[in-house]
Amino acid sequence: MNRKKVLIIDDDARNIFALTATLKAKSYDCISCLSAPEALEILNRQKDIDIILMDMMMPEMDGYDAIPLLKKLPGYSKIPVIAVTAQAMTGDREKCISAGADDYISKPINVDKLMLILNQL
Repeated sequence: MNRKKVLIIDDDARNIFALTATLKAKSYDCISCLSAPEALEILNRQKDIDIILMDMMMPEMDGYDAIPLLKKLPGYSKIPVIAVTAQAMTGDREKCISAGADDYISKPINVDKLMLILNQL
């Protein structure tokens, strides 16, 4: 089976640690970074990322600004981006999708729900 590589972008190292542990246990390869500008650098260097998990609320550049930039990178227009956010209010899912995210999951992350989303990609 071909292992999918997930890029986790979150400004909180604890969230990265938890997501990485969960995904590695499910046979995903994970790389991570703490900011959207760093993610753009990684994506410019590496062309083998299959899925992006994007924290929407980060300092410097948030997910709403970063997702359209990611989608403009050569080879990444079709990459699935899953918005990960503590914002679970009415309209937040739509706001994430309109920014270019392919799906949305709220924090704290329900692992079963996340796996359902990833298995559909």
